[in-house]
Amino acid sequence: MKKTTLAFFVAALLLVSFLLALFSIRNDTFTFDETAHIAAGYSYLTQKDYRLNPEHPPLIKDIAAFPLLFLNLNFPKNHPSWQQEQAPQWWTQFDFATQLLYKSGNDPDKILFWSRLMMIFVFIFLGLFLFLFAKRFFDQKTALLALFFYCFSPTFLAHGRLITTDLGASLGVLMVSYFLILFLKKPTIKNIIFAGLIFGLVMLIKFSLILLIPFMGLVTILYAWLSAKEKLLLNILKHLSFLALIFLIGFCFVIWPVYFYHTYSLPPDHQIRDAKAFFEHSSIPPFAAKTNLWMMEQPLLRSLAHYFFGVLMAVNRTTTGNTTFFLGEISANGWKTYFPIVYLIKVPLAFHILSLIGLLYLALSIKKPFWVNTLQRTKKWAKEHFAETTLLCFLLIYWATSINAKLNIGIRHLLPVFPLTFLLVARITTKWSKPPFFKIKTALLAVLLLWQAVSVVSVYPHFLTYFNGLVGGPKNGYLYVVDSNLDWGQDLKRLRQWLDKEKINKVYLDYFGGGNPEYYLKDKFVPWRGQKNPKELPKNAYFAVSASQLQGGRGIPRKDFTGPAFYYLWTYKYEPPIAKIGNSIFIYQIH
Repeated sequence: MKKTTLAFFVAALLLVSFLLALFSIRNDTFTFDETAHIAAGYSYLTQKDYRLNPEHPPLIKDIAAFPLLFLNLNFPKNHPSWQQEQAPQWWTQFDFATQLLYKSGNDPDKILFWSRLMMIFVFIFLGLFLFLFAKRFFDQKTALLALFFYCFSPTFLAHGRLITTDLGASLGVLMVSYFLILFLKKPTIKNIIFAGLIFGLVMLIKFSLILLIPFMGLVTILYAWLSAKEKLLLNILKHLSFLALIFLIGFCFVIWPVYFYHTYSLPPDHQIRDAKAFFEHSSIPPFAAKTNLWMMEQPLLRSLAHYFFGVLMAVNRTTTGNTTFFLGEISANGWKTYFPIVYLIKVPLAFHILSLIGLLYLALSIKKPFWVNTLQRTKKWAKEHFAETTLLCFLLIYWATSINAKLNIGIRHLLPVFPLTFLLVARITTKWSKPPFFKIKTALLAVLLLWQAVSVVSVYPHFLTYFNGLVGGPKNGYLYVVDSNLDWGQDLKRLRQWLDKEKINKVYLDYFGGGNPEYYLKDKFVPWRGQKNPKELPKNAYFAVSASQLQGGRGIPRKDFTGPAFYYLWTYKYEPPIAKIGNSIFIYQIH
């Protein structure tokens, strides 16, 4: 394919995904996590103070908050949620976000637009980097096909617009994999420095990416084994010493200075007080807590200590879980089947079919008998296909970790595996789609790609609510999972538009998300909690409830769940709802 033709297709795909992402945010409100992220990011850049949201690194929040520096926002510095005279609770950051976004004379819609625009730029950059990765290590056809999968991925179109760390995590994994392969194949000083700087930047995106450290170690040892001609142990030690240098560069020349800036105005006693309060009620081992507190007491180390404090907070979160709804049940400890099933029903069927065809092709390609010289043949394949081997190593590590984690709140936590999966499926698809039967294979591929594109675009602008045909599409998604898979508070403004259109002056509302009902609905709503007696609702009243709240009160609690349950069973007698706002807010009329 000519360079100009290839460039045209790449530009066209990226432009389409850019426009889909951009115009789909027009009537959105802040989703649940976005308020804390954007308020924290703005506070970092303007105050040099990391008291808010330490459980997430700063880079994505900084990028999203950067254009806000030009909006002349009012900063509620005297509000108790910022002053924090006592150790903050987890909701303190959300209190401050509400104050900054909705109660300080700032325009939340303008803030949301400019911050999300920065995330859409990151979304497009990730697509371009994915293409360049495939073109560098595979070929043009693989690169173009992988980019197609990315641009018409409902998960990326949904979360690529949001001010969260999940999109950045995907970019980080891909970039580390790219520069790790370059370093291993050619361990020059230049490649080591680049790998170290990229590693450091990626560690500033999401704390779960700490998994990249064992991943990089495993791949480095594997490459040393594959490339060793003699003295295997010496070769492994040499490569691991280079890898240690990469880690050192990342922590000393990227993470430390960035955290030094972000904690410059954070009072040391405030930092230590908050850490002690957290460790007192966490599951973090005492040795780790004491070490972290000791680092905070050392002026030279306290910035780096704040980074590791965030890591420990993230570890604690994954081990303690989060209450969620899944397949009719409620639990705070998670399900091992959660992520495999969510992946099955949230990814387009066309992509699943291509994945299955690719696996079948691989199975048929294995030379018989497969049990003869298996190790030697596997070693030869891994050496000849080292890029694919690298991607597979991360997929195995991340999937195993995700399945065993208790934090089951959305497919967005699987985003780091998506680009790598796109690359592998695109790579194998370009192999099986060659002659013989070239025309038939090409026609089949074209039909599947068209099907995927149409099925994804058809849910515009509600990409967050995409579910495939296995469960009947977006209208039935709430029966299986909610939270950031479907309902994250994005439709509050659309609810106001529906009320105005239907000339409804009052609605009782149980809302889940980052929007502020007082700001958008004003006197058109009455707040409602699920545990209240439904008999308090007046006859003919309109009742609106977010899908996450609704299913949380309908699901069957597992034996390990001790929270409130069954408080929304009464809504079944009003099924079906008289309206669904964006598939995420259900409206009932009481009679």
